[in-house]
Amino acid sequence: MFTKQCIVTLDLEGVLAPEIWIAVAEKTGIADLRLTTRDIPDYDVLMKGRIKILEREGIKLSDIQNVIANLGLLDGARAFMDQLRDEAQVIILSDTFQEFAYPIMKNLGMPSIFCHNLVVENDMIKGYHLRLNDPKTKVVKHLQELNFKVFASGDSFNDTGMLKQADKGVFFCAPDSIVAQFPQLESTKTYAELLEKFHKFQDTL
Repeated sequence: MFTKQCIVTLDLEGVLAPEIWIAVAEKTGIADLRLTTRDIPDYDVLMKGRIKILEREGIKLSDIQNVIANLGLLDGARAFMDQLRDEAQVIILSDTFQEFAYPIMKNLGMPSIFCHNLVVENDMIKGYHLRLNDPKTKVVKHLQELNFKVFASGDSFNDTGMLKQADKGVFFCAPDSIVAQFPQLESTKTYAELLEKFHKFQDTL
């Protein structure tokens, strides 16, 4: 049964699925593609750098989609999502792209996801369209304006606005260097710990 007036918002990569760009880096042997928002907080700088590398190396959208199709989920992610969705509404808030997301969403049982879109020409990624600037924080704020209480979890710099805006924000498997910069946010390392934090939050509603 859904908890009253509560919505859970989760990051995708690093929380439920492996990092897509790290998987692409491992497949292609291009070390610079391993960089994520854990390394470069400015998402625009990060993505423009990635697109330059893809163009230089001739890596196509379909090449990346083939990697994603075989990516799978983090261990325990599907069971965690199944239990969580039995107790609350869940929305995935991600800085990935719709062109990447489908195989992962299918493996998770097709939860709702809010993310961005790529600009693609002849199977080459030329750019991207952000749905909004800082969309994760804005989605949480608007859910609260609809009188929902929000429990949020993420693992990186681009999740911190969402976590601070939420009624309860908790890191999941975030690097110690990031956790140390946000001492006001609690941190978890396992799905069991994250569920425990959620259940304690439920008890306050």
